[in-house]
Amino acid sequence: MSTLEDLLLFQLKTAKLPQPEREYRFHPSRKWRFDLAWVAPRVACEIEGGIWSGGRHIRGKGFENDAKKYNAAVLLGWRVLRFSPAMIRSGQALETLEQALAKKETSNAIHL
Repeated sequence: MSTLEDLLLFQLKTAKLPQPEREYRFHPSRKWRFDLAWVAPRVACEIEGGIWSGGRHIRGKGFENDAKKYNAAVLLGWRVLRFSPAMIRSGQALETLEQALAKKETSNAIHL
């Protein structure tokens, strides 16, 4: 697991939020996994490393594969939240996850 995942897990624990499952396989036939997942509310967290260093997630093939994965997840009822390293370090990821985990299934949008 990555240092960023460890940092986010520490932030979640400190905020007394439910702990997610790590490397959760969400798709019935593909080997796709979420970095972190809260299964019952179907909230997923993806940490997008390497965005400033030309990592896999921003190159053509990697970006396209991620889009397929995220679209499949949405069709299965998941809310997929994506975070950069800076968003985790600043606490913005934690704030967003707090809102997502507190959100009831309503038509009201969360305002960021």
